[in-house]
Amino acid sequence: MDCVEEMVEEGVFSNKSEFQRFAVEYVLSEIEDYEPEMVDFDELQKEVFQHQAVSSRAEMSPEINENFYENAARVRQFAIRGDIETAEEYIDTAYPVTDPRCLLLDDLLESYRQRDTDDE
Repeated sequence: MDCVEEMVEEGVFSNKSEFQRFAVEYVLSEIEDYEPEMVDFDELQKEVFQHQAVSSRAEMSPEINENFYENAARVRQFAIRGDIETAEEYIDTAYPVTDPRCLLLDDLLESYRQRDTDDE
């Protein structure tokens, strides 16, 4: 979340909600035949993934993407059950903290974290 806040401060995104919209569009863009609808999506993608070479992303195998979707489903499953800590641990063991997929999965948990604090 610190990276997202940093990108908001730098003006890459106007707020966290815009990042969340981008994250959803990005995940959907990894699925066949989906064209992102977000304005300036390509430019934002380049900015967000500036530390990762474009060629290495293009060479990602379908297995890597499939694993990400499986991991995202598992994280969501933990979150739905109210086990946020286990979901966070799962993310931390699946990806290094600097991996953009880690950011996306962590952002996925945000709404579940808010539910937990609202229930208290």
